Amino acid sequence: MASKQDTPKQKVVIVGGGFGGVRAALELAKESFADITLVSDRPEFYYYPALYHTATGGSEVHSVISLAQLFSNKPVRVIIDTATRIDRLGKHLLLKDAPPIEYDKLVLSLGVVTNYFGIPGLQENSYGIKTIAEAEQLKRHLHAQLIAQHEPDLNYIVVGGGPTGIELAGDIGAYLKDAMRKHHITHRAVHIDLVEAMPHLMPRMPKPVGRAIERRLRKLGVKLYLNSKVEGASAEELTVSGKPIRSHTIIWTAGMANNPFFTAQDFTFSGRKKVLVDEFLRQEGNKDIFIIGDNAETPYSGMAQTAIYDADFVVHNLRFEHEGRPKLAYRPKEPVYITPVGHEWASVVWGDIHLRGKFGWLLRNAADFKAFLDLESLPQATEQWATVLNHQDLCPVCQTKLV
Repeated sequence: MASKQDTPKQKVVIVGGGFGGVRAALELAKESFADITLVSDRPEFYYYPALYHTATGGSEVHSVISLAQLFSNKPVRVIIDTATRIDRLGKHLLLKDAPPIEYDKLVLSLGVVTNYFGIPGLQENSYGIKTIAEAEQLKRHLHAQLIAQHEPDLNYIVVGGGPTGIELAGDIGAYLKDAMRKHHITHRAVHIDLVEAMPHLMPRMPKPVGRAIERRLRKLGVKLYLNSKVEGASAEELTVSGKPIRSHTIIWTAGMANNPFFTAQDFTFSGRKKVLVDEFLRQEGNKDIFIIGDNAETPYSGMAQTAIYDADFVVHNLRFEHEGRPKLAYRPKEPVYITPVGHEWASVVWGDIHLRGKFGWLLRNAADFKAFLDLESLPQATEQWATVLNHQDLCPVCQTKLV
C-alpha cells in the first residue's frame, strides 16, 4: 500500500498577485501536500492602502514588494503572465504567453479594474491611483505643472467619497504646499474639491462616521460636492451636475468593476457583478475552482482584510480535505475600517466602536505593520513599515529632494 508521502502532490494554481493570492500562496507553502503555482500579471505586490501616499510624496517603496522577495526560499513557482481562460474539462489554466498550466485546485483572486461608467472624456482626462504607474504619473503631473507655471492649478478635483478619495483629498493640499516651498514657489492658496454622488461620504458606514470625516475635510480646506453627479470631463474642466469646474487635475477614485477575466468565462454574477460562490467559496457547481477577495460575492468583499481572511479560509479547507476531515462553511468576518484624513488623524470603525483623531492614526500605523507581517517575516515587515513612517522623496521631474 502506498504511504501518504508517496501520494502525488495536489497541483494548486493561484491567479492574482494581490492580498488574497499572495496570502494563499504563502499559507499553502507551509503545507507538504501542495505543489503551488502563482500566476500574476505583474512582478510586484501592491500594498493598495499606501498608493495614495505614493501619489502625495511617498516613494513607491512604501507600496510595492517584489514577488521574488515575498517568495524567496518558498516552494512557490511564480509565473508573470496574464490568465486568459479556464479549460474546465481538461483542468488547465490558459495563459497569454506561457503554456497552459494543469491544476487540481484553482484559486482566483484577480482584483478589480477601474470603471468610468461611460462618462464622456473621463478616462482620457483624469488621473488614477489604482496602480503604481498611475500614482507616479499623478505625482509627476503635480510637479511638472508647478514647475512649468510656477503656481498651482486652479482646482484639484478628487472624485469619489470612499476611503481612497478621502485619503487623497486629505493629503494632497499639504503635499502641494510643501512641494511649492521646496520648489521655491511663492505660496498660493490651493483649492481641493471632493465630489461624491451620494448625500454623504462613506455611504456604507453609519452616518456619524461620514459626517465626522466631512467636518475634518472641511477643516483641512477641502470643498465638498455631495449628492453631485459627474457628467463629463475635458482637459480644462469637469462637469458636475450640469455645472463646469475648471481644472487640469481630475483624479478618479469612484468606480471599480469586477475583473474582465470573469465576464469572458462561464461564471454567474450577483447584482453587484460579483461572482456567486457556495459556502466554501467555490464557483457554484464546481468543487475545484475557488473565488476569493474582491471578485467573490461575500458581505465584505473589497477590503484587503477580507481577501486575507478568504485566503486563510480556503487554505484551511484544502488542508482539511487532504486529511479527510469535514470542511468548514464560510462565515464572513467584518473588517476594521480605518480611514486616514490628513496628518495624524484617522477614522476607525471597529464593530460598534467608532474612534477618530490621533489615536485612530496610531491604529492605522499598527494596522499597516500587521498587514506587512501577514505577508513577510518580522525583519522584512519591520523594514517595510519603517519606510512608510520615515521617508524621503525626490521630485519626479527635477530630482530635488523633498524631505
